[in-house]
Amino acid sequence: METRMMDTSSLEKTPLLDRTATGAPSARLLIAGVLLFILLLLGLTASPPSKATYHSLFLSLGDNATAARHLFALTRSPHVAGTPANADAASYVRSALSAASCPAHVASYDVLLSYPVLRSLALSPSPPPSSAPATAFHLVQEIYPGVPYADAAAEALPAFHAYARSGSAAGPAVYANYGRVEDFANLRAMGVNVTGAVVLARYGKIYRGEIVRNAAAVGAAAAVVYTDSKDYSGDRWFPDGPGMPPSGVQAGSTYRGIGDPTTPGWPSSAGCERLSAAEVATSGMTPGIPSLPVSARDGEAIQRSIGGQAAPHDWQGGEGAPVYRLGPGPGFLNLTYIGNETLATIENVCAMIEGEDEPDRYVILGNHRDAWTFGAVDPNSGTAALLEIAQRLGKLRKRGWRPRRTIVFCNWDAEEYGLIGSTEWVEENKEMLASRAIAYLNVDCAAGGPGFHASTTPQLDEIIKQATKKVQDPDNFSQMVYDSWVNSNDSKLIGRLGGRGTDFAAFVQHVGVPSIDMFFGGGYPVYHSLYDDFVWMQKFGDPLFHRQVAVASIWGLVALRLADDEFLPFNYISYALELQGSTKTLEDRALGMPVTFTPLYRSIEELEKAATNIDKEKKALELEVGLVGRRKDLLKVRELNDRLMMAERAFTDREGLFHREWYKHLIYGPSLHDDYGSNSFPGIDDAIEKAKSLNTSDSWRFVQHEVWRAARVVTQASLVLHGKFT
Repeated sequence: METRMMDTSSLEKTPLLDRTATGAPSARLLIAGVLLFILLLLGLTASPPSKATYHSLFLSLGDNATAARHLFALTRSPHVAGTPANADAASYVRSALSAASCPAHVASYDVLLSYPVLRSLALSPSPPPSSAPATAFHLVQEIYPGVPYADAAAEALPAFHAYARSGSAAGPAVYANYGRVEDFANLRAMGVNVTGAVVLARYGKIYRGEIVRNAAAVGAAAAVVYTDSKDYSGDRWFPDGPGMPPSGVQAGSTYRGIGDPTTPGWPSSAGCERLSAAEVATSGMTPGIPSLPVSARDGEAIQRSIGGQAAPHDWQGGEGAPVYRLGPGPGFLNLTYIGNETLATIENVCAMIEGEDEPDRYVILGNHRDAWTFGAVDPNSGTAALLEIAQRLGKLRKRGWRPRRTIVFCNWDAEEYGLIGSTEWVEENKEMLASRAIAYLNVDCAAGGPGFHASTTPQLDEIIKQATKKVQDPDNFSQMVYDSWVNSNDSKLIGRLGGRGTDFAAFVQHVGVPSIDMFFGGGYPVYHSLYDDFVWMQKFGDPLFHRQVAVASIWGLVALRLADDEFLPFNYISYALELQGSTKTLEDRALGMPVTFTPLYRSIEELEKAATNIDKEKKALELEVGLVGRRKDLLKVRELNDRLMMAERAFTDREGLFHREWYKHLIYGPSLHDDYGSNSFPGIDDAIEKAKSLNTSDSWRFVQHEVWRAARVVTQASLVLHGKFT
């Protein structure tokens, strides 16, 4: 809004400004005073732009050229955690944040990382003492014709499983489908002996570390995990199509913990206490047998060597694949993996925009930077979006915007190894986060294809919906992201953050910070392979970089709302309703057993009442200014917001999940047999599964104990929302 300045030229002709007039000095002072008063009055009545105006301006500043430029710079070479190339990427991120008027710093940690030294895999047509020659697999991802990064691609680490057990193993090949617990149970039911075998399993349904763990649990000597063409290649493979080429291999970690393996539950700060290598090996968090990832081409070659009964129909491959059989043998595999596990320095890059009114309340945006190869989709499409948000907010600041609360940017390191950078930072800053963090907003793979997806803690459902209603669909400018999202085929519009898929895990499951994770595209076929590069992104993932701009717009708008809204836009009524449904699902699983869910239902009813009451309080406080013409009681607003912020913390329990103590959240946590999977009331879910297996009175009594534990944390959340002692 412009302020009109008074024209004083006509006043210069009046006697009051005549230097020869009697009493001139006092007259001049009088006129000056009047003018000053008028100017001050005009200045006071000229309102600055509203927060909503700045938010609309933020949306107008999206720039796909900026997103493309950042992504190109970040993906020039492979940048695995702990390498000089990843340190260079950290320097780029730090410079970009600082250039956007967000002074950045590095938070470093020395952590245990794993690198390959020796890999070999050979296939014999029959077991010893056969003299038939063995075929040695090359285990190389082929560089495609015309690749602009041939020299850089040659620098990529060979595809491996981080933290895999070093050693050699040999045995007949057994096919185990996706390597799930139920797949090995089916093998046992079909009479297939896995003891001493080398298991062949395909990627796709569960975390690779669980595949190797499950194989070890049934006595396998080693595991080979491959990318089945049916799941990853499609009709055309890269560079002619988006699918994984026949030689493509998915690398990744097999560590089942979170954070630095040598400092479970505490930060890897300088000179800290650490577990020894032997203690890490016996912790159960790293695999007990050697393993290797291989390509679809090599996986099918092994399949052709396996005899025995044909695998079930839903275990078979796609068109053109051989008939998948179960074994064991006669194909005989000889596998060797030697790894180097060493302490290496990782670098989180952090920056902030300090809040004007509540600088001690933090809205945190996070994305990781390290990649197994070039990382165009995972994770640097998210990094590019993060930097674009910082640049847009820098432009808003030049136009006068200041956030009410502090906005923090975090670019994590070593996520691929086990969410290490974010976890160490959360563990180091745990008490501050517990008392001051409003929310954590995560983007990992910003754009890997069409279709918006989001997962949240439930009090943030409404804000993500509202944000998507204001951002154009990058694939159809005639509608908003929300329109295409709600019309998608997803059975559940918004997911939950119980898994440990990426960096939200420490915030939600260790501290209890309300969180969101969002992305376009879902799974993409060249995941964690050499082909996740800028060319693939430009041709298939996000050809015009509009999806990355859309993610930045949604991500940034949610951050602005959380940082600027006078009242936090949290809704715990919907949270309570969701918990009622989750409880009913668990109750149905325990029908006829000596367990009652009444305590949990009762506590959820109290949560719904508390959520309804605080919603009424908020509306009454919002009306105060209109009713009495005065500013709201800022202390009351702050106190109400703190209750909304702290209620999520109440869902945590210091003892954590049974035998998984690091996970403190009793409402959402990872599935017992799949770290990627998300469960509601994970403690109850684990206990029911065990009780169904044992079917003893003690096991069902333990289920009842877990129901009571969950009921107690829900009750604590209700008390926090009420804000009064009992």
